[in-house]
Amino acid sequence: MSEIEKKQNPLAGFFRQPKIYITLPSNGTFYPPGALEFTQTGEIPVYAMTARDELMFKTPDALMNGTSTVEVIRSCIPNIKNPWAMPSIDVDAVLAAIRIATYGHEMEVTSTCPNCQHVDDFTLDLRLALDNFRNIKFNTDILIDDTILVKVRPLTYDELTKASLKVFEHQRIFSIVNDTSIPDEEKIKLFQDSFVKLTDLTFSTVSQSIVSVETSAGKTDDKLFIEEFLRNTDKKIFTEINKAIESSKKASIMPPVESECTECHHKYNMTLTLDQSDFFGKGF
Repeated sequence: MSEIEKKQNPLAGFFRQPKIYITLPSNGTFYPPGALEFTQTGEIPVYAMTARDELMFKTPDALMNGTSTVEVIRSCIPNIKNPWAMPSIDVDAVLAAIRIATYGHEMEVTSTCPNCQHVDDFTLDLRLALDNFRNIKFNTDILIDDTILVKVRPLTYDELTKASLKVFEHQRIFSIVNDTSIPDEEKIKLFQDSFVKLTDLTFSTVSQSIVSVETSAGKTDDKLFIEEFLRNTDKKIFTEINKAIESSKKASIMPPVESECTECHHKYNMTLTLDQSDFFGKGF
């Protein structure tokens, strides 16, 4: 034991203490060994962000590649030992909990009416979001025509982040349509290449989510066989698998909030994305 470890910091009484406790939507399922430290009650302690944590959310590059989010989760929810391995169904719940622990349960958001473009400010109660996350059920079994059983899992945060980055990179290509300095032939080629890569990305994402496929001919968890199956099976089968995975994924994100414009009284659904810098933009 070092001399520093032997000493008792006189400021230890001012260190952070857990502000709230949450139950993960996954209930700890899908985590690889060592990625999550379970508690006897099943509830995970959540600490408020430090000043360093808040600064992490102001670093654009680290925010884009997920590094900021991972570092803040490590700091505020130390029971999650490896946030990269965290199943995607836990992500929004974890971020909402950190937001509540740091700033309180009320969150001010700005929304633009799609009907008249009037800008309104709303107050959201993030406790309602946490209540919604507790009811998440990820369907691991997809039965197709009573003959094919597909076992699936949610993507990890690492897989989700990499897929999102690839989508963002390809979407930037669409912005060149108004660039008059690029010849039309080159634009067409860029678009074609991008569409092919986005299609491959969809297949890859679905393939990553599949744990195994079982039929009367046998069962396999070999990723190469599964990807070959996805590329050569009937479109209907692929669509059903993808639809089921998307349905479970949508259940794990913040549901739309019904809003009413104070100007024209138009009612619309307001969406809120939690994994971004403005979600933690409020200062201390």
